[in-house]
Amino acid sequence: MTEGSTARAVCVPHGGRDRRAGVLPAAPGRRRADGFRPAVAVVGAGIAGLAAATALAERGVAVTLYERQPYVGGRAGGWSTRLKDGTEVTMSRGFHAFFRQYYNLRALLRRTDPALGRLTGLPDYPLLHAGGVRDSFRHLPRTPPFNALAFALLSPTFGVRDLFRLDVKSALPLCDVRVPDVYDRLDRLSAHDYLDAVRFPHAARHLAFEVFSRSFFADPRQLSAAELALMFHIYFLGSSEGLLFDVPRAPYPAALWDPLTERLRRHGVRVRTGTPVEHVAPAPDGRLRVATAREATVHDGVVLALDTAALRGLVARSGELGDAAWRERIARLRTAPPFLVSRLWLDRPVAPDRPGFLATGGFGALDNVSVLDRWEDEARRWAARTGGSVVELHAYALPDGISRSAAQRHLIDQLHRVYPETRTAGVVDARHEWHADCPLFPVGGYRDRPTVRTPHPRLMVAGDLVRCHLPVALMERAATTGLLAANALLGRWGLQGHPVYTVPLRGRSPVLRGLARRLKR
Repeated sequence: MTEGSTARAVCVPHGGRDRRAGVLPAAPGRRRADGFRPAVAVVGAGIAGLAAATALAERGVAVTLYERQPYVGGRAGGWSTRLKDGTEVTMSRGFHAFFRQYYNLRALLRRTDPALGRLTGLPDYPLLHAGGVRDSFRHLPRTPPFNALAFALLSPTFGVRDLFRLDVKSALPLCDVRVPDVYDRLDRLSAHDYLDAVRFPHAARHLAFEVFSRSFFADPRQLSAAELALMFHIYFLGSSEGLLFDVPRAPYPAALWDPLTERLRRHGVRVRTGTPVEHVAPAPDGRLRVATAREATVHDGVVLALDTAALRGLVARSGELGDAAWRERIARLRTAPPFLVSRLWLDRPVAPDRPGFLATGGFGALDNVSVLDRWEDEARRWAARTGGSVVELHAYALPDGISRSAAQRHLIDQLHRVYPETRTAGVVDARHEWHADCPLFPVGGYRDRPTVRTPHPRLMVAGDLVRCHLPVALMERAATTGLLAANALLGRWGLQGHPVYTVPLRGRSPVLRGLARRLKR
């Protein structure tokens, strides 16, 4: 299977319900390497690297997995920390929603959890605006376009009159999203300007569209409208999986990555955490030389599964890698604004009717609030023992110039507005994670993003920053490009690839697609 292979409709066997989902079938070949056993270095052990390492190791490839952090999982990883009360707990970089249409990520997790029993569904996706307006995706039908119509009819932020005010010509592209066509049409427009062109109501914009745009850790004025349209296709108008999601029952390492890492080791994968790669260069025999601070080894293939800054840095240090044009495009990649995750261990519970997850709008920089003891076993045990609660606050795109201390105070102040009972709660302990390493998908930036394949036939790139021909995003883009990178290398050695699943590749309604094409002319 090549990166440009054509998907076909299939009934998805990985927990999905959408009969129009697509699959790129596995390329034929030998089931496992026999005789010659290729050696591949996977650089980065986030979701993309773990997906690539798994797909390669399952075909008998000798894989070395390098990770600069002492843990795996990347931005969905976790590590141990000790609270002031002596409790050993697991900290992470914040909440992640495992949507049902994340077919390839969920297939990866099924390697060690076939029934996905380590995930649990949250009953709702509630939204709250500071003006007092509340909304929810819980009771909407899942099948497009009825879900969109129901949202317009039932939402307090979107009235029937708003339907007639929409600019139909500007809105119809949302009904016929295809990759890469959507980038050709919308990549040079910001998400904010596109919503203005559509005349989408401001109240609904804050409570619906910006939930998606800020999931990319960017202000809508910086985000490409094509990414926003793609998100709307994945989660709303293109897929019938709905907007409800699952979360891990335990911290990320215990629920997800420790079992997968153990499985990789049983397949012979060398997992080298705490080992950053310093340099990658072509070897005289056509292979690739990978150097760390301690050693240099030669591999038959390399997958770079790094975040934006790490990829830029490694390519800058590896002057012979790829060609000049490719290196220049990598150098132009940008990271999104910094984000903050504040986790608070409180000495009393939040009100019992508070949801496990709440998206917010109009509360300054606060984007959502999670009550971890509603679903995570470690947090639940701490809350039961102490009578307290574990609350997590997210700010996805912080403004320039704000100090860490001011941002942390701001989030706690906003928590007191959202959940007033927390004003009298004492903070037993707190952890604040401040990072600026998520990819930015700026206006006009699509063509600069790397594809899975590179100028060097044995070098692949994977991750959520990678340009992909399928309608995927966020964690699912990471898992999908990890599989595509592995499949590209497996094909070189006549080894069987892995199937890649996707939400429908185009809008679901032939009538709406036809109107969109007609108005585009």
